[in-house]
Amino acid sequence: MKDFPPAPTITRLRHELRRRNLTVKTVEALTPAMIRITLTGEDLAGFLSAAPDDHIKIFVPGPGDTPEMRDYTPRRFDAERQELVVDFAVHDAGPATLWALQAKPGDALAIGGPRGSQVIEGQIDRWLLIGDETALPAIGRRIEEAAPGTVIAALVAIPDSADRQVFDTAADLTLCWVLRPAAAATDPAPLLDRLAETDIPPGTFVWIAAEARVARALRNHLLADRGHPPGWLKASGYWVAGEADQVVHFD
Repeated sequence: MKDFPPAPTITRLRHELRRRNLTVKTVEALTPAMIRITLTGEDLAGFLSAAPDDHIKIFVPGPGDTPEMRDYTPRRFDAERQELVVDFAVHDAGPATLWALQAKPGDALAIGGPRGSQVIEGQIDRWLLIGDETALPAIGRRIEEAAPGTVIAALVAIPDSADRQVFDTAADLTLCWVLRPAAAATDPAPLLDRLAETDIPPGTFVWIAAEARVARALRNHLLADRGHPPGWLKASGYWVAGEADQVVHFD
């Protein structure tokens, strides 16, 4: 095992949990695999999201009178303009995806949360961010919110070259897009192969989010094969193939 310094701490913050009734302001086809929706409304007063991988609940129509709830990342928030940006990965035909595909300005959407934030604090020399298209909102937010000179490397699996995104950042960013078809989103091999070629020096915090089996395989490779310290890694399964509204945390 490489000589890593003491691990960073993860501070858990709790936020007021309330339902907010918002309105769609704009809808943008960001890439073929991502829809960006800007929400607005006075209910955004007091909204707080302290970490790039926070999650809100969105409430979309379901069968009968029961709404469906899904987790999404607050991609960007502007308190002064009362605007909240949410990116929707078009990777399935679930109720949230269907709502996003049909959304138009003036539509209503209720959200809840974030319930809390996990803020990673400490001396981190370098970030390694690994994920698929569902993790891109959190990855993009961390990249764009990074302090000037922050060293970040990112490995992101996407279905097509047209799904690449451009980030406005002051970070020292190395970005690697890993192309693989959407049908192979549960196969860890494309990201594992690229990760095996990636140097991870001491002081590197690794953040992982993808389909649960992919995230688990990446985490196991780092811990078992590379000797990466557990305290320098955070991994989550943002979705589980074949199961609705499932998130798996490995830490």
